[in-house]
Amino acid sequence: MKATIHHSSGDFNIDFSKPIDISIHTTDSSACSKAWYVDPIRIEPVMTEQFTGSVKAGGTVNFRNIFFNPHGNTTHTECVGHIAEEVYNLQEHLTTYLFKAQVITIEPLKYEGTESEWRKKGDLIVQLEQLSNKLDKSIEAIIIRTLPNDDSKKTRQWSSSNWPYMDEKATRYLANLGIKHLLIDLPSVDREFDGGMMLSHRSFWNYPEETRFNATISEMIYVKNEIKDGIYFLSLQPSSFVNDAAPCKPVLYATK
Repeated sequence: MKATIHHSSGDFNIDFSKPIDISIHTTDSSACSKAWYVDPIRIEPVMTEQFTGSVKAGGTVNFRNIFFNPHGNTTHTECVGHIAEEVYNLQEHLTTYLFKAQVITIEPLKYEGTESEWRKKGDLIVQLEQLSNKLDKSIEAIIIRTLPNDDSKKTRQWSSSNWPYMDEKATRYLANLGIKHLLIDLPSVDREFDGGMMLSHRSFWNYPEETRFNATISEMIYVKNEIKDGIYFLSLQPSSFVNDAAPCKPVLYATK
C-alpha cells in the first residue's frame, strides 16, 4: 500500500508495505536484552485443576501468562509519569501515532570534565555539539543510533555496565526545538547510577517547570546498520497499558 502524507513541511510518498521495525523482539530466554536488574521475561501456560493452557500438555488452546517489566525487559515508550510524583499515564498523553522523524548516528564522547558524585571521567555521553545544527527543524521525532552498533544490543545484559547516556544540555536542546519524541538504543537517556537526578529525562520533559506532557521517550530500540541516517515517518504505537510506560513496536517508513 502506498500513500502520500501531507505534512506541514511538504508532501511525502510512503510505501506502507515496507515497514522497518526498530524494536527488540523479546522472549522468555535469559539471553534476551534486559536492564535494571529485572528478571528475564516469563511466559508460561496457565495451569489449574480445571484448565490446561498448553496444547502440548493436553489442553485445547495455548493460554499463557506473561510476566515482564516494560522499563527493563523490552523496547518501551514512557511519558513524564516515569519521573513525576503525580500519576500520569502514557495513554492520556500520546494520542497521535505518526510523526516525521530523523535517524541520526552518534558515537558518544568520553567525558573529560570535572567529576562529580554521579558523573565520572571516561563516561560515554551523547553531547550537545553532536546534535546541534544537524537536525531537520521540521521533525517531530528523533531516533538516535549509538556506536558501536551490532546485533549484540538485542541480547545485551545492561545492568552494572555504566552504559552511555545523554547530556542534559542535549535533551534540553531537543526539547527547545520542539521535538516531541526521543528514541534511543540504550536502556536510559540518563546514567545508570546518577543519584536519582534523572537530569536528561527532566530536561527533555521540562519537568516540573512547564511540563511537556505530550512528549515521550522510547528506550532499548535497535536500529540496524543498513538503515541509513535521514528522514523517515515513524509509527509509534505502544500497547494499551494504563501506566507511565508500555511495551512498544516503533516502525519506520522511508520517504520519497
